[in-house]
Amino acid sequence: MTLLSARAASFVRRLPLTHRSLTFSSVQGPKYPPLERRTLSVYFRDEILAKHAERPALVCRQEKPRAHGGPPSRNMGVRTHLAWDFDEFDKHIHALARGLVSLGVRKGDRVAVVMGNNSAYALLQWACASVGAILVTLNPAFRINELVNTLNVAGVSHLFAVPRLRSSRYIRMLSEAFPDLSGACPGEIRCDALPALRHLVVVDNMADPSAFEKEMGDIKCVTDWRETLVWREDGAEARRVRAYANELQSDDVINLQFTSGTTGAPKAASLTHLNILNNGIGNGRCMRLTPDDVLFCHVSDFKRTTRLVLGNLAVWSHGACVVYPSESFDPKAIVDAVEQERCTALHGVPTHFLGVLAEVQRRQDAGEKLDFSRLRTGIAAGSPIPIDLMRQLIDKLNLVDLTVAYGMSTLPVSFQSTPADPILKRVETVGKVQPHVRAKIINREGEIVPVGTPGEVCVTGYLLQKGYWRDEEQTKKVMRPDPEDESVVWMHTGDEGIIDEEGYLRSTSDSNAVCDADLSLLQSLNLFPVQIENVLTAHPSIREAAAVAVPNSKYGEVVGAWVLLEPGKTMSKDEVRQVVRDKMNPQNVPEWVWLDVEELPKTASGKVMKHILRQVERRAVTEISVGTFKVVRLL
Repeated sequence: MTLLSARAASFVRRLPLTHRSLTFSSVQGPKYPPLERRTLSVYFRDEILAKHAERPALVCRQEKPRAHGGPPSRNMGVRTHLAWDFDEFDKHIHALARGLVSLGVRKGDRVAVVMGNNSAYALLQWACASVGAILVTLNPAFRINELVNTLNVAGVSHLFAVPRLRSSRYIRMLSEAFPDLSGACPGEIRCDALPALRHLVVVDNMADPSAFEKEMGDIKCVTDWRETLVWREDGAEARRVRAYANELQSDDVINLQFTSGTTGAPKAASLTHLNILNNGIGNGRCMRLTPDDVLFCHVSDFKRTTRLVLGNLAVWSHGACVVYPSESFDPKAIVDAVEQERCTALHGVPTHFLGVLAEVQRRQDAGEKLDFSRLRTGIAAGSPIPIDLMRQLIDKLNLVDLTVAYGMSTLPVSFQSTPADPILKRVETVGKVQPHVRAKIINREGEIVPVGTPGEVCVTGYLLQKGYWRDEEQTKKVMRPDPEDESVVWMHTGDEGIIDEEGYLRSTSDSNAVCDADLSLLQSLNLFPVQIENVLTAHPSIREAAAVAVPNSKYGEVVGAWVLLEPGKTMSKDEVRQVVRDKMNPQNVPEWVWLDVEELPKTASGKVMKHILRQVERRAVTEISVGTFKVVRLL
């Protein structure tokens, strides 16, 4: 065998199975590049700081240049807002790590954070990992009972929070619910409702100091964030940080990600250095990130792996820069940041992208000229992206390399498209399986189904969590040994999908959100909701659409369409049906059309909750059958 043919044969052997024509729905990603076995802090030191110390790392346009106090800051020469290179980022991370141990944080302690996109969150992500503390990311939309329940499930000892975000007032909410909190001394909290909590640290995100003082009022138990950072580098705190760092292993749990709790009590997935670091590296590789990239992180899904992995680690692991335009989703701030920071990447879900496009259109209508020439890539997550929206993102925002990713709130990304994939694959599928990951589609008997057949998505590999935090029963329900090899454990996602003969995954529904999610007639006829939605949203009068199966006594199921119109536009139900009839086969035409909708119900990440739509539909069908149905409205 010649040297050339030997290399070719070696290359073919290294190709993932998804590069070959499949018969059954079982795929395996490539085993190269090798997995990263270092911890986050060691990787940051050796691969990021050592190679990119003077490159931009973090820009927070809503924060003051010296938001954290401490020694004089170079701030990359920027006077209007916070802007750090990796060297300055590293100095702040170490100051916070020393501060954490001075507060009594030890390896394995749970440190919770409830705040939007800001530099404090970015620092906590790295500082907690460097001392072995477990970062617990909470949903800022939580009400008091949800917040308390989650803190207790995780056994949180240290809570870092902002006073306000949107309509939520976290510190005031806690103090009013538990009066004994207010009188406690900082670090000495003793509250029966929160038995593990000892410290409540407040990050001032209010522009007016007097407003901050008024918000805090007579709450004595809080510690000011700026007082927690320890800037001295040769003290006892520094020695303790080094001692903790020497004990860390790549399979240590460093993050708890809670499920949304829409189908029961919240559960926390236990994620390790190995899980999230490798996933971040892989996500960035799919986007083709380089140190020259400036990623614009505007996702509003604050509680999931989206911000932690896709929004931050995917970027920093490649020596690129993260930009936060605002604490929460703000289309105006986003467009400003993309232009002024010359961003190259954009993250979001379809709802976010629609908001950005609307802001762009508003400015262009006013005669403003916008320059998005550097923008090129990013990740669309949460739900399939309609092809009309993809075309708009390419034409109007220059997102020619936008990728689509599939993951769960408790499992990092397992499938992701790349810029090399055809555009139809990037809108109708979530790409191919990632390196060092295996996936399969199974039926109710646990058998792997032929390609093109819907079933439950199961995943295994390095990204598998270590189990739901202190919940063995729930862990065993979803993490099950392979029937033929008990050393292999599969995560049963509960999501329904289809793998085609090229290995692309088409996510067809979120089965976790419905009871025993029966396979729909739509899929058995090879009709996919995303294709119907693509046709509908391509119409200039339709802003958003959700296609779902509706129970039918004669056919079992028929197509239903929920349609949100553009402002000022009107359509009849028959006109909506005609849109589909003109572009697709007759069986795709929706039997049911809902137009009287102000918004579609969505998760915190912007994903349409089709199980809610199905509940309304079933009620409507039942009420019509008995002659009592009047009007359907979403609550």
